[in-house]
Amino acid sequence: MNELMPLGDIPSLLQRYASGELTPSQMVEAVHAAIQDDTTVWIHKLPLETLRRYAREVEARGRTMDKGALPLYGIPFAVKDNIDLAGVPTTAGCPGFAYTPQRSATVVQRLIDAGAIPIGKTNLDQFATGLNGTRSPYGACCNTFNFDYISGGSSSGSAVALAKGWVCFSLGTDTAGSGRVPAAFNNLVGYKPTRGWLSTRGVVPACRSLDCVSIFALTADDAGRVLEVTASFDAEDIYSRERQGGRGPDSATQRFLEHRFRFGIPRKDQSQFFGNREYERLFNEAIVKLQGLGGKSVEIDFGPFLEAARLLYEGPWVAERYAAIQQFFDSRSEQIIAPVREIIGSAKRYSAADAYNGVYRLNGLKRQTDRIWTEVDCLLTPTAGTIYTIQAMQQDPIRLNANLGYYTNFMNLLDYSAVAVPAGFQGDGLPFGITLSAPAHHDEALLHLAGRLQQAYALPLGATGIPLREEVLPEHLLIRSSSEAPRSDQQPGHVRVAVCGAHLSGLPLNGQLISRSGRLVLSTTTSPDYKLYALPGGPPYRPGLVRVERNEQGTAIEVEVWELPTQEFGSFVAGIPAPLGIGTITLANGDIVQSFLCEGYAVADAEDISRFGGWRDYMQQLRNT
Repeated sequence: MNELMPLGDIPSLLQRYASGELTPSQMVEAVHAAIQDDTTVWIHKLPLETLRRYAREVEARGRTMDKGALPLYGIPFAVKDNIDLAGVPTTAGCPGFAYTPQRSATVVQRLIDAGAIPIGKTNLDQFATGLNGTRSPYGACCNTFNFDYISGGSSSGSAVALAKGWVCFSLGTDTAGSGRVPAAFNNLVGYKPTRGWLSTRGVVPACRSLDCVSIFALTADDAGRVLEVTASFDAEDIYSRERQGGRGPDSATQRFLEHRFRFGIPRKDQSQFFGNREYERLFNEAIVKLQGLGGKSVEIDFGPFLEAARLLYEGPWVAERYAAIQQFFDSRSEQIIAPVREIIGSAKRYSAADAYNGVYRLNGLKRQTDRIWTEVDCLLTPTAGTIYTIQAMQQDPIRLNANLGYYTNFMNLLDYSAVAVPAGFQGDGLPFGITLSAPAHHDEALLHLAGRLQQAYALPLGATGIPLREEVLPEHLLIRSSSEAPRSDQQPGHVRVAVCGAHLSGLPLNGQLISRSGRLVLSTTTSPDYKLYALPGGPPYRPGLVRVERNEQGTAIEVEVWELPTQEFGSFVAGIPAPLGIGTITLANGDIVQSFLCEGYAVADAEDISRFGGWRDYMQQLRNT
């Protein structure tokens, strides 16, 4: 059954069912076998016989009705263990708190009714208090690309289970960023709906007035599919809201379709990457990428957003976390791990007057931040400013966790919707992600733009190595720019990378590609938007490829596009020395591929060799002189 794993996105699995290649019963057998060796992702794995029962019920329903009536027919999903699944303990990451619910949370039941199959309950930062994934008595979740690094949290297990391809989507919760940060760290889409669109009945509260059930997906299209099943008004949830607006394209979506939207970015002096120059480079590339989809960037004053964010943990909203588990905390606080106990315990210093004053200040800040929507259609920010090792996080848990919330903590307080989107990799192979956000009830527009952006990056799905399928967006919404050309011949489980220096065919470092089973796909040039520099130092001598500013004259530079097995890609990029790294470039035919790029600061004293058209001709000139 191992050949059935990883599963891939929702349409791919539905297609396998439709063709008769696979059945839900066979799928659950394969998934159950695949997850048995895991010790930190799952808190509770459903027994095989229970999974078989779910599968048989789905198959029976599919035989007695049109399978189209089951939009998630046989689709496996994971449930964060602060969300109820009937008959399965809910722990919220604290064994002493555990209870066994008689009925499932509203969102879980709607998914099961639509044909989806729950695989189990996943690990989390205890009581959903944290953004890092290390605050659990069930063990720290590891990043799927490097086990030494954090997975992100608090929805750690839900993100990792999906990134590994064990499920096709997963449920998390998001109060401070828990549904977005783990997505960014594991190369996933993390969709945080408008508050109240997804019922929180059957969810252990963190901050009940702010909590959202979030969706982790491999594609923005998949997130939209799950949204259509789960979004509904729930009269039993006091914070449930009706979806506003029709199902067709709204005005913001129309601007995205017509390639004439404006997106806000934080001022340079308000951006924070905590010393991570790679994340800063990747964010700057994301700005260019969104501009390539028709967007115009507008710098905004990020100060009011940051002040609102600080209210979540440095203001009276901490008291709402205490209120959520007050009885358990007062009687059994010794069963709550540090630093969660210290964070929630700090709530006792706030008074009712502090709470009211906090609400007044937040409303004032929201008036300020809402003014930006007269200037822009969405915001673009990093999802997180950096990523940390598990060891570093455990040594400095409060400060480093606060750093992770720099771009996320304000979102629910200000009542915005958001989608985290994969946006490339550091040189060491760790993922980077950006977040698109907009006012409440603009979710469809954001998901549409997220889908187009995901297509432009064309990164593999999670850590599965499965290529992103073409045209995952509904046909009436999919409008391609010249930078979104098809990649119909890309092999499954492979990544494409463009090289411009000593890795070219016949040059000294080409063996690093060949030894990793690399395959030359294309010899071509970049679009005429680049410059090539000979970096100081050597041997070995190294070029630096840099995209020019819009007001500068560039040229087309010789490159080769190679295809590597995904499992070889990380070791390849890990050997890239600073100031080089992996980014994305545009080829002469409009394709966008990953490539070696050089940080701008490094070419200040370098020779501009763009006139040679490529590294090969430059080196030939050196040999002739």
